[in-house]
Amino acid sequence: MRNLMKKTSFRYIINIAGVAALYGVVMLLSKGGILNRYESLLMIPIGYNIILAVSLNLTAGFLGQLPLGHAGFMSIGAYTAALFTMASNMSANIELPIALILGGLVAAVFGVLIGLPALRLQGDYLAIITLGFGEIIRVIILNLGFTGGAFGLKGIEKETTITWTFVWVMITIFIISSLIKSRHGRAIISIRENEIAAESVGISTTYYKVMAFTVSAFFAGIAGGLYAHYLSILDATNFGFMRSTEILVYVVLGGMGSIIGSVVAATALTILPELLRGFSQYRMVIYSLLLVLMMIFKPSGLFGRYDFSLTKTVDRLLTKIGMRKRKAGKLILAACVRWTILIFRLRTGKLSV
Repeated sequence: MRNLMKKTSFRYIINIAGVAALYGVVMLLSKGGILNRYESLLMIPIGYNIILAVSLNLTAGFLGQLPLGHAGFMSIGAYTAALFTMASNMSANIELPIALILGGLVAAVFGVLIGLPALRLQGDYLAIITLGFGEIIRVIILNLGFTGGAFGLKGIEKETTITWTFVWVMITIFIISSLIKSRHGRAIISIRENEIAAESVGISTTYYKVMAFTVSAFFAGIAGGLYAHYLSILDATNFGFMRSTEILVYVVLGGMGSIIGSVVAATALTILPELLRGFSQYRMVIYSLLLVLMMIFKPSGLFGRYDFSLTKTVDRLLTKIGMRKRKAGKLILAACVRWTILIFRLRTGKLSV
C-alpha cells in the first residue's frame, strides 16, 4: 500500500475523492436544510476570501514580499468581469467562467506592469508603492463613466453560485500548491530565505518575483469577478486600503507560507463578524481584540508554515493501522506460544494442575 501511495496517479485519485467528498458536504449543508438560505450564501464570501488569501500568500508568505495593493487587482477583475457579462448575451454557464478568466487575465497584465518596477524594491518601500497603486486604481475607477463612477456599477447579474465558487477555490489551491511544490516554487521560497544567495546560484530573482506577483494578481481578479456577480453592484470605495489590509490579515493570522492556514483564517474571519452581529456596538472591538491576542500568543500564525497534505495524511493513517495490526499479530502469536507451552507441560506432566 505504501508503494501504491507513492504513485502520482493514485495520489491524484485520493485528492479527487477528497474534493468530491468535501463538495458533497458543502452541498448537503446548503441544500439539505441544515443551514438556512443566509448561512448557505455565506459560503460564497468565504470562498472568494479564501481565493484572495491563498493568492496573496504566494507573494507575502512564500515569496516573502509585502504587497498592499491586492484589493486593486481584485477591483480590476471585478469591473472587467462585470462589464463583460453586462455587454454579452451568453448563457450564465458559459458567460461566468469566461468573464472570470477575462477578469483574471486583465488583473494579471496589471500585475506584470506593476510588478516589474515595484518588485525591485523591498519591505516598506514595496508596501508603499503597491498601496499607492491600489489607491490610483480606485480613484481612476471613481472617475470613469463606464464604471458607474461614484454611483457604482449596477445591474450586474447574480451568477455566482456555491458550486462555481467551490470550483475556483479548488483550482486556486491546486495551482498554487502545485507551483510551490515544483522547482519554480523552490526558487520562489529560496528568494524568501535569502535573495542574495538565491541570485548568486543563478536564480533569476526578478523573473520569479514578477511571476509570483502575476499569478497572485490573476487569482485576485478571479475573486473580484466572483464578488461582483455575488453582490450585483460594485462600489470602488470597497476596494480601498482597508480591504487590502483585511486580506493581509487572513494571511498573517493563518500563517505566512501555509495554504491551509490561509483557508482556515479566511473562513474564520468571514464567519466571525456575522457571529458577532448580536454585539453590534462592540463587534469590531471584539474582532480586533481577538486578532491582537492571536498575534501576541501565536505570532507565527495559526499554522506557521505547516501545510496539509491529504495523501500524506492517508499514508500516515495506513502506516499506523499497519503498525497496530503488526503489534496485534505479535501479541496473538505470543499468546499462542504461551498456551502451546502450557498445554505441552500439562500433557507431559511437567506442570501440575
